[in-house]
Amino acid sequence: MAFKPLMDRVLAEPMETEEKTESGIIIPDTAKEKPQQATVVEVGNDVELVEKGDVVVFEKYAGNEIKIDDKKYVILKEDEILGKFE
Repeated sequence: MAFKPLMDRVLAEPMETEEKTESGIIIPDTAKEKPQQATVVEVGNDVELVEKGDVVVFEKYAGNEIKIDDKKYVILKEDEILGKFE
Protein backbone atom coordinates (compact mmCIF):
# COMPACT_ATOMS: atom_id res chain seq x y z
CA MET A 1 0.00 0.00 0.00
CA ALA A 2 1.37 3.42 -0.94
CA PHE A 3 1.11 6.28 1.54
CA LYS A 4 1.84 9.92 0.74
CA PRO A 5 1.90 12.41 3.64
CA LEU A 6 0.21 15.74 3.07
CA MET A 7 1.61 19.28 3.34
CA ASP A 8 4.49 19.55 5.86
CA ARG A 9 4.26 15.95 7.11
CA VAL A 10 6.96 13.25 6.91
CA LEU A 11 6.46 9.46 7.02
CA ALA A 12 9.39 7.84 8.80
CA GLU A 13 10.33 4.36 9.99
CA PRO A 14 11.52 4.47 13.62
CA MET A 15 14.83 2.82 14.46
CA GLU A 16 14.47 0.14 17.09
CA THR A 17 16.30 0.58 20.36
CA GLU A 18 18.72 -2.03 21.67
CA GLU A 19 17.10 -4.99 23.37
CA LYS A 20 20.14 -5.63 25.57
CA THR A 21 22.41 -3.42 27.61
CA GLU A 22 26.18 -3.53 27.08
CA SER A 23 26.46 -5.89 30.04
CA GLY A 24 23.95 -8.31 28.46
CA ILE A 25 20.80 -7.51 30.45
CA ILE A 26 17.68 -7.90 28.29
CA ILE A 27 15.34 -4.90 28.39
CA PRO A 28 11.62 -5.79 28.36
CA ASP A 29 9.31 -4.00 25.88
CA THR A 30 7.54 -2.15 28.70
CA ALA A 31 10.81 -0.55 29.86
CA LYS A 32 12.08 0.50 26.43
CA GLU A 33 12.07 4.16 25.56
CA LYS A 34 10.25 5.37 22.49
CA PRO A 35 12.71 5.70 19.57
CA GLN A 36 13.75 9.24 18.69
CA GLN A 37 15.53 8.43 15.42
CA ALA A 38 13.93 7.37 12.17
CA THR A 39 14.60 6.95 8.48
CA VAL A 40 12.46 9.15 6.22
CA VAL A 41 10.36 7.02 3.87
CA GLU A 42 8.16 9.64 2.20
CA VAL A 43 7.71 13.42 2.41
CA GLY A 44 4.78 15.77 1.80
CA ASN A 45 4.74 18.46 -0.87
CA ASP A 46 5.60 21.32 1.52
CA VAL A 47 8.64 19.64 3.14
CA GLU A 48 11.87 21.44 2.32
CA LEU A 49 14.49 20.39 4.88
CA VAL A 50 14.50 16.59 4.65
CA GLU A 51 14.19 14.05 1.86
CA LYS A 52 13.70 10.31 1.44
CA GLY A 53 16.46 8.26 3.03
CA ASP A 54 17.54 10.90 5.58
CA VAL A 55 18.04 9.71 9.16
CA VAL A 56 16.41 12.23 11.47
CA VAL A 57 16.11 12.91 15.19
CA PHE A 58 12.74 14.05 16.47
CA GLU A 59 11.13 15.17 19.72
CA LYS A 60 10.49 12.40 22.24
CA TYR A 61 6.68 12.44 22.11
CA ALA A 62 6.30 13.83 18.59
CA GLY A 63 4.24 12.43 15.77
CA ASN A 64 1.53 9.85 15.35
CA GLU A 65 2.34 6.16 15.16
CA ILE A 66 0.64 4.15 12.43
CA LYS A 67 0.93 0.63 11.05
CA ILE A 68 1.09 -0.04 7.31
CA ASP A 69 1.43 -3.64 6.10
CA ASP A 70 2.45 -4.77 9.63
CA LYS A 71 5.31 -2.24 9.83
CA LYS A 72 5.39 0.59 12.36
CA TYR A 73 5.82 4.15 11.09
CA VAL A 74 5.56 7.61 12.57
CA ILE A 75 4.04 10.65 10.86
CA LEU A 76 5.87 13.81 11.90
CA LYS A 77 5.37 17.48 11.18
CA GLU A 78 8.51 18.99 9.70
CA ASP A 79 8.89 21.32 12.71
CA GLU A 80 8.97 18.31 15.10
CA ILE A 81 12.21 17.15 13.47
CA LEU A 82 15.19 18.43 15.45
CA GLY A 83 17.93 17.55 12.97
CA LYS A 84 19.31 15.03 10.50
CA PHE A 85 22.50 13.05 10.16
CA GLU A 86 24.75 13.83 7.19
